[in-house]
Amino acid sequence: MSHQHADLPADQAPHALWRGIHQTLREDTVGGAILLAATLLALVIANSPAAGLYESVRDFRFGPEALHLNLSVGAWAADGLLAIFFFVVGLELKEEFVAGKLRNPRTAIVPIVAAVGGVVVPALIFVAVNLPRGGSALAGWAIPAATDIAFAVAVIAVVGKFLPPALRTFLLTLAVVDDLIAITIIAVFYTAGIDLLMLGLALIPLAVFAVCVQRGVRAWWILIPLGVMTWALVHAAGIHATVAGVLLGFVVPVIATKRARVKVGTDGSGRPLYDGLAAHFADRWSVLSTAFAVPVFAFFSAGVTVGGFAGLLESFQDSIAVGIIAGLVIGKAVGITGSTFLLTRFRGIALDPALRWIDVVGMAFVAGIGFTVSLLVGELSYGAGSASDDHVKVGVLAGSFLAAVIGGTILAVRNRHYRKVGTGTDPHADGVPRTATGA
Repeated sequence: MSHQHADLPADQAPHALWRGIHQTLREDTVGGAILLAATLLALVIANSPAAGLYESVRDFRFGPEALHLNLSVGAWAADGLLAIFFFVVGLELKEEFVAGKLRNPRTAIVPIVAAVGGVVVPALIFVAVNLPRGGSALAGWAIPAATDIAFAVAVIAVVGKFLPPALRTFLLTLAVVDDLIAITIIAVFYTAGIDLLMLGLALIPLAVFAVCVQRGVRAWWILIPLGVMTWALVHAAGIHATVAGVLLGFVVPVIATKRARVKVGTDGSGRPLYDGLAAHFADRWSVLSTAFAVPVFAFFSAGVTVGGFAGLLESFQDSIAVGIIAGLVIGKAVGITGSTFLLTRFRGIALDPALRWIDVVGMAFVAGIGFTVSLLVGELSYGAGSASDDHVKVGVLAGSFLAAVIGGTILAVRNRHYRKVGTGTDPHADGVPRTATGA
C-alpha cells in the first residue's frame, strides 16, 4: 500500500489510506475473521481467571431509566449496536426488492422458497426435540432458523474461489430473505407488549428521516440524531430496537434521482455515474457494522463459561442445545435442499444451469451457520445470563461450527473440481445490484 501512495500529496495520502482500509474491511473473509476472533476471545476469557471481570463488564448497567435505557453493556450491544447491523440489512433488503434479484419473482422464487424451507424445517426439528419437555423450552423454536450472512459468505469466500458466482448469489438472496423472516419473527413473537404512545412518537423522527433522505440530505448531524431518536422510542415502545434499524433502512431511496444521489465516477464516454443513497449508506455503514457492531455483540454474547468437559457434556445433554444443533446442521440442509428440489419439479422453474445439486447441498450446510441472529433470539427466548441461555450459546456455537465444517468441506471439494475443469469465473462477483445510473 505504501508503494501506491508514495507519490500522493500529503493531504491526499490519509484519504487513500482510509480507502484502502475501507476496501479491506469490505472483504468477506475479513468480516468473517473479525467475527471469529471476537467469538474465540470471548470464549477464552469466559473460561479463564478473568471470567469474573468479563461478566462484571458485560452486566454493568448505565443509561437513563426514564427512557427505559438503563441497560447492561451486553444489552446495549444487542439492542444498540445490532441496530446498525439491521440498518445495513434493511438497506440491502430494499436494494434487492427495488433493483436487485428479488424484483423479478421468477428469478427470486427458488432462493426465496429455499429460505422459507430453511426457516420452517429447523424450527420444526427444534420443536420435535423439545416437545416431550414442553413448557418454556419451546420458546426458542426460532433460534436455529437464522443464517449468519457474514460467516456464511466468508466460508464460501475462503473455500470457493472457483465456485460458480451463481452459488454465492443464491446464498446471498437466501440470507437476505432469511433476515427478513427473522426480523418479522422477532417483531411478532418476541415482543411482549407494545406501548402505542411511544410507537406513535417513534413515527415522527422516522418520518422526518424519510423526508430528509428522499430530498438527498446526507448530513450526519441531522440523520444520526433522527435515527437515534427513532431507535430509542421503538425500544421504549417494547419492540426490539433492531426493528428500528430495518425501518430506517427501508425508507432510504434506492434509485438515484436528481435530489438523492451520489456521484461514483464516470462511464467510458465521460458521463457521470450515480448511486442511490441506499447503496451509498450501505457502503459507509457496512464497515462499521462488520468491524465494530457485530464483533462487539459477539464478544459480549458468545462468552459462555463451559465448565470444562463435564460442563460441555451437560450442555449437550440439554434438549435445547440438542434441538439447536440438529436444527442448524440437519434442519437447514434438509429444509433448503428439499424445498429447492420440490420447487424445481414444477414446470418452468429450474436450478441455475451453472449449479449442481451437490453445490446446493454444500451451500445449504453453510447456511446452517446461525450465530449472530441465533444468539440474539436465544437471549430473547430465555433471558440473557440464564442457565438455558448458556446452553443456547453452546448449541449455537457447536451447530454453527459443524455446519461450517461440513458445508465448507463439500464446497472445497467442489471448488477443486471447478478449478480442474476451468469453469470458475470471476471470484469477486457478488451478485449485489448496482444502482448507479448515468445523468
